[in-house]
Amino acid sequence: MKLNEEQRKARDKLVAKEEKRLLEIYKDLPNEKLKVAQGLIKQAARNRVMLNYMWKDIQENGEYDLFQQSQNVPAYERERPIARLYNTRDQSYQRVIKQLTDLLPKENIQNETNEPSTDYL
Repeated sequence: MKLNEEQRKARDKLVAKEEKRLLEIYKDLPNEKLKVAQGLIKQAARNRVMLNYMWKDIQENGEYDLFQQSQNVPAYERERPIARLYNTRDQSYQRVIKQLTDLLPKENIQNETNEPSTDYL
């Protein structure tokens, strides 16, 4: 899908907004790690915006469509390319977010345990 100038500006604005949100989340990174993380944050922001566009398309048009190889062969359902791309992009997004989270200082990552929290004491 080719975007016109207005659509491109709208997408870029969403990417900038997501980038700002992620920078706020990862603001506690040490300065040397933040320099490395900036590229990951930009990529994560782009992926998330594109995932949202793709999700909207999938919701409106479904994951499958009817495909017919020729008039002599009956049509069958096949996965739409955007559904396959969505899954690939989502995996990429999850990897980038994991990389970013792994850069956080260990004290910022809460350890999950089966023990009840004593924060209220």
